[in-house]
Amino acid sequence: MEQHLVVGEIGKDFSRCPNFFYNKTPPQGVRAPRYQPICQRYRNQYHFASLYDRQRRVPLFSAYSLSPADGKRPKSVWMYEPQLAFSGASPEMKHFDTPVDQNVIESQAVLDDYRNSSFTKGHLNPSLHQKTLNNRKATFTLTNIVPQKEGSNSGPWNKLEKKVLNRFKMFCNGTMYVITGAMPYKSADHWINNRVSVPEYMWSAYCCPSFKSDLPDNMKQFFPTYAAVGRNDPNSSEEIVPVNKNVKPSVRGYDVRRMPLENLEGILAKRLAMPISLFDNRCQT
Repeated sequence: MEQHLVVGEIGKDFSRCPNFFYNKTPPQGVRAPRYQPICQRYRNQYHFASLYDRQRRVPLFSAYSLSPADGKRPKSVWMYEPQLAFSGASPEMKHFDTPVDQNVIESQAVLDDYRNSSFTKGHLNPSLHQKTLNNRKATFTLTNIVPQKEGSNSGPWNKLEKKVLNRFKMFCNGTMYVITGAMPYKSADHWINNRVSVPEYMWSAYCCPSFKSDLPDNMKQFFPTYAAVGRNDPNSSEEIVPVNKNVKPSVRGYDVRRMPLENLEGILAKRLAMPISLFDNRCQT
C-alpha cells in the first residue's frame, strides 16, 4: 500500500499558513500557553490550520477554506504530530508506529484512546469540505479530531456540514472561510481513557465576504457570516441548544442550533473565559 507523509508545522503563531483565515487574521482573544498552533501541510502544501489544546489532547479549532470535494472520501489512515512529542522533530506528520512511542502517547491523542470508547473520531475540518484527494487525506490526523458521538457525527452535525457546503455552492463568490471547534464542559472536563477531553458541544462559523447581490430574502441573514452550535451530549442542559423530542431516537439530543456569529462568540467567551473574535472585522469588507 502506498503511504505518504502528512506534514504539519507547529510554531508560536499561524504566520506560515495565514491564508486559511479571513484577512489573514487568526481568531483574536485566545491567549493561553496550552494552545499550540499547527500549520497542517501535505506533500509540501498547506491544507488547513489547527489550534491544539495540549492539556485536553484535542484541537480547540481547525480553520480552512471550503471547496467541494472532487472525489470520494479516502480510506482512513490516521497520523500523529511528531513535533508535539519531540522538540526539534521533523515537521512531517507520521502514521502511527507499533508500538507507539511513549513520548507520543504523553503529548497527544493516539488511536488506542478511541478504541471501545463509544465515541467516533469527529473531524473539525471534514473531508467533504476539501477539494482534492491530497486535501482530504490531510484531514485524517488526530490533531484535527475530537471525540464525537455517532448520533451527532452522522446525524444533525453531518447535515449542518452539507448545508454549509450547499450554501457555499449556491451563494458564495470566491472563498468561504470556516472555523470549526469543540467546546469543553462548563464544570469539569469529561474524558475518554482518562486522557482525551470530550466536548460537550461542537461549534462552527463561516465567513463569506463576497456573495451574490441578489440573495433571496430568506438567505440574507446567512451572509456574510453565520454560525452553529451542536450538542455532543444528549444529557446536557438545554441552555445553549434546545432538544427536539420529535425526532428518531438515534439522533435525539444531538440537535444543532443555528445562530448569528455574534451569538456564538458570546457563548464561547463565557465557556472559555476569553473574549474571542473569530473573523477579522466580523467578515466585513
